[in-house]
Amino acid sequence: MASAFAHAALGATLGKLLLPHRRHWPYWVAAGICAALPDVDSVGYRLGVPYDSLWGHRGLTHSLLAAAVVALVGTLASRLASPSQRPAAARLALLLFLATASHGLLDAMTTGGLGVAFFSPWHLERYFFPLRPIKVSPLSIRAFLGARGLRVLASEAIWVGLPCLLLLLLQRWGRAKPIGTAEN
Repeated sequence: MASAFAHAALGATLGKLLLPHRRHWPYWVAAGICAALPDVDSVGYRLGVPYDSLWGHRGLTHSLLAAAVVALVGTLASRLASPSQRPAAARLALLLFLATASHGLLDAMTTGGLGVAFFSPWHLERYFFPLRPIKVSPLSIRAFLGARGLRVLASEAIWVGLPCLLLLLLQRWGRAKPIGTAEN
């Protein structure tokens, strides 16, 4: 798996790209949380759930179905926000779906594990992408603190952090007014 840091960074980046207005910053945070959420299944690993089972790590919680459910629940929950602050439901649902689904995409680019069950529960086969440059993160916090964790963070800085930064800069430059134009 990629670390929670990389997942959250990608989710928040998607939030900023799809909902660029500053008043939507809580949705950027929500997208970051949704992007890290599928790893809740790692608790089952500690409780004896087999890694390769439906409920195992990178199983059902990493599926596109789970991403759709999270998007639906998150969009419905957002209806509690004030109308002036919340984005259009379809755009928010898209953001939450993409943020949650991005988790599996990053994990399928890591160097370890059993792959991702994108089509669970109907199809339990697990997949990796041909390009797998992201160092796999250990499941335990203790194992993450040390040289191995630093290697993971360095890998993620290159393969997740830099692309996120580039996308945010492109968004900013795309919205910048050309020099010499009048302010409205």
